[in-house]
Amino acid sequence: MQTELSRKLGVEYAVFGFTPFPAVAAAISRAGGFGVLGAVRYTAPDDLKRDLDWIEAHVDGKPYGLDVVMPAKKVEGVTEADVEAMIPEGHRQFVKDTLAQYGVPELAEGEASGWRITGWMEQVARTQLDVAFDYPIRLLANALGSPPADVIDRAHERDVLVAALAGSARHARKHADAGIDIVVAQGYEAGGHTGEIASMVLTPEVVDAVAPLPVLAAGGIGSGQQIAAAFALGAQGVWLGSLWLTTTEAELTSPRLIEKLLAAGSGDTVRSRALTGKPARQLRTEWTDAWDDPQGPGALPMPLQGLLVADAVSRIQKYEVEPLLGTPVGQIVGRMTSERSVQAVFDDLTRGFEQAVDRVNRIAGRSEEQ
Repeated sequence: MQTELSRKLGVEYAVFGFTPFPAVAAAISRAGGFGVLGAVRYTAPDDLKRDLDWIEAHVDGKPYGLDVVMPAKKVEGVTEADVEAMIPEGHRQFVKDTLAQYGVPELAEGEASGWRITGWMEQVARTQLDVAFDYPIRLLANALGSPPADVIDRAHERDVLVAALAGSARHARKHADAGIDIVVAQGYEAGGHTGEIASMVLTPEVVDAVAPLPVLAAGGIGSGQQIAAAFALGAQGVWLGSLWLTTTEAELTSPRLIEKLLAAGSGDTVRSRALTGKPARQLRTEWTDAWDDPQGPGALPMPLQGLLVADAVSRIQKYEVEPLLGTPVGQIVGRMTSERSVQAVFDDLTRGFEQAVDRVNRIAGRSEEQ
């Protein structure tokens, strides 16, 4: 399961695992893949430093990377307070009414929300990079497209490859023109922010659009057979995120959420603006239904929606209010039926990949004989 890109990065398997959990990122790299830590939840530089220190101590010298959320265009002088002031009172009341309807308790006095979508802000993402570039990261990925030109230059000066997510061939060509090194073709099936094009269509379109840049396939990939299909479409690796949520190393603190993920089928997700203001695939819940209801106020644009619902999401998660409890996850959730270690997931991926390759080779062999 090696490609030119995986050999360049010195990893055994061309499997790039995105995760918000340091223990999962380290385990992915130790298992022979490439762990990528999501940075969006780190608003304090010391917290990111603490977790990168932990990864360094537990990755056994294997390579890893960081994923940030950074707009390509600089936005200066805008504070979180400025953004908060833009949120209409009617939307705040809708949140209060919905939480009251389901009896969601308040957070304890002095207890701050643990979930804030502020990593999108230029100054927050740049402080994350100031920390990260002191570590031997090999890859910087940006979930909002190409990072600013000076960030790309700064990464390249440190021999760090830069990746950007794309939901269309047009977006991918813009990334290539911006000077990034890897395009992640993220299909409609993926968890989190996605475009409108399915992976089977998107991957070869992006491969053709940005050749010879390497492309990682993302969305709807959770088995070795699907990895083999991605390689057949021209990808030099796969980008997996949802699959790690139910691993034993993941730090999900809600048993009920884990139960919901394990019980969910591939049809139990929805692309909703409820979480961040941009369409993001997540478990369908009564929370997403409320925001998607035409009778409601509708979600605000990013980043207003994320700031609006931050405390509400923290309350729902802390008190495990089952009807409202959800998380970003892709359609591959239907394959996530048991809690397993990261290593066990890799064992399953490699077995499935070998089986798929053998199957194709047998078919190709029969064709040659005819």
